[in-house]
Amino acid sequence: MTPAANPPSFVRPQLCTLVSEPPSGNAWLHEAKFDGYRILCRVASGRATLWSRNEKDWTASFQGIASEAARLGARTALLDGEVVVVLRNGLTSFNALQNALSGRAEGELAYYAFDLLHQDGRDLRPEPLDVRRAALRALLRTRATARVRLSALLEGDGREVFAAACRRGLEGIVSKRRDARYRSGRGDAWVKTKCHREQEFVIGGFTEPEGTRPGIGALLFGVYGKDGALAFAGKVGTGFSNAAARALRKRLDALKRAESPFTPRPRGLPDARFVEPRLVGVVRFTEWTADGRLRHPSFQGLREDKAPRDVVRERERA
Repeated sequence: MTPAANPPSFVRPQLCTLVSEPPSGNAWLHEAKFDGYRILCRVASGRATLWSRNEKDWTASFQGIASEAARLGARTALLDGEVVVVLRNGLTSFNALQNALSGRAEGELAYYAFDLLHQDGRDLRPEPLDVRRAALRALLRTRATARVRLSALLEGDGREVFAAACRRGLEGIVSKRRDARYRSGRGDAWVKTKCHREQEFVIGGFTEPEGTRPGIGALLFGVYGKDGALAFAGKVGTGFSNAAARALRKRLDALKRAESPFTPRPRGLPDARFVEPRLVGVVRFTEWTADGRLRHPSFQGLREDKAPRDVVRERERA
């Protein structure tokens, strides 16, 4: 048998556009929005390699998933999916994933595959989603594993699917055009609708803790604008445990700098400690204010799989 041509070493993943309402009609399929790390899984030469969206090798961190993926029924393959921790209630948790990476398991670590870009020498990216999903379903059915799973796609009215997802406590849904090819980067063929507001922010500083609180008082965070400057978006002092605050302080102390990374320098924070903008954190909040600040922010954890320069304000498309 002729060996199958190896898949590309890396493909920039297709990204979602944030929308205010999910699309309707039979042209769209919907799936749960996972709360984890976006990962490309490349299978070749009897082994699997796991790549983050910014081309960082995460194989060693998720060795159990990589071992099972290497045993799938394909000589070569390139899958797109997300590594998550599934809790007992069936929901995924970003905090639980952070704890799992620190050696504190809280649930099942799994890889939910939602797309197949390449298999046994065949480039599937030009094919419509329906064709790619059929091939992915067949691949995973050939040799099912405990940790490599097929994400569920739902048909029906997007608004009804979204409402049901929010009632279940999910982060939101992703809607995909079933006739669209796979295209790297952000576009209109994949859109996401969130049940609550949450996005990544760059950490540019912190304040000292008060009283008996350890580590840090609050994190100072921002997003990059079109001009390339880091704009201050507020501070967050809730959402992390004492242990997490201590761990964050160690990492931030190693990044200290004298000058503010924000343009302009934030006012009303005379005792702020500034750091090199290298860490990305996830923050949940209620809304943006008119002056570009967040209301009621809550820190969810660090995001190691996203480059700081990629962090911009997510704006809903009507």
